[in-house]
Amino acid sequence: MHPTVWQTELPGVRLRSRGKVRDIYELGDRLLIVTTDRISAFDVVLPTPIPDKGRVLTQLSLFWFERLRDLVPNHVITATEWPAELADFAPLLAGRSMLVHRADPLLIECVVRGYLAGSGWKDYQKTGAVCGIPLPAGLRESEQLPEPIFTPATKATTGHDENISFEEAAARIGRPLAERVRELSLEIYRRASAYARERGIIIADTKFEFGLLRGELIWIDEALTPDSSRFWPADGYVPGRPQPSFDKQFVRDYLEHIGWNKQPPAPELPAEVVTGTRDRYREAFRRLTGRELS
Repeated sequence: MHPTVWQTELPGVRLRSRGKVRDIYELGDRLLIVTTDRISAFDVVLPTPIPDKGRVLTQLSLFWFERLRDLVPNHVITATEWPAELADFAPLLAGRSMLVHRADPLLIECVVRGYLAGSGWKDYQKTGAVCGIPLPAGLRESEQLPEPIFTPATKATTGHDENISFEEAAARIGRPLAERVRELSLEIYRRASAYARERGIIIADTKFEFGLLRGELIWIDEALTPDSSRFWPADGYVPGRPQPSFDKQFVRDYLEHIGWNKQPPAPELPAEVVTGTRDRYREAFRRLTGRELS
């Protein structure tokens, strides 16, 4: 097993930021994104890392970026060849890092929902719509929607992202660009969902981030991972109830079960929850890529 990485320290390389999961470093007009094994739930970083998680997120993102590159360029420069200033850190970076172009991120999250789950299900129960988009009456929890829907959100630096209407998204980034990312997000989702379904995984919903690089729209951040998506095993899918999943819902369910108040500090995760989560991430990777995690 590869060593678990909670946090990185790269002496001599400028740290730009630490997110819930990623440590980002600056190298001129490029960024180094290192995906750690940290895991968050309910917007709180937990004290217990998940072995292999960072490697799964990085390598699965690289898989999707390459597979769907005909739809939109992405920010990846390399994930295997490091500039001289990073040479000493190569063992730490291998398999969990990407050197990427520094883009100007769009100020919205691009969320696509194909099934009625999570906050979308709660919204539908109250209003008969999801993020203001009317849906047919009588849909059940986890039911497939008639068509995937685009439900943008704000990009929160702390706390929750907040769902916004398409009109609000258009006001934030301009209507032509909002229409472009809506069309692109839906097409990425359709292509990825069809591929995943053939491999036994339902992508219930997912979120994308895009940016501008010298005026060109590119796909940034991560791509269709268990952290940015809701993955369900297709062979156990039954609408009308919550679904088992390959994502961190397993961790959320445990935290709900023990009655944690969702405020820091978060509790440690027991060994069986850590192992179960690691196994789910690795299984999603294996099914989607057709290979074991390298």
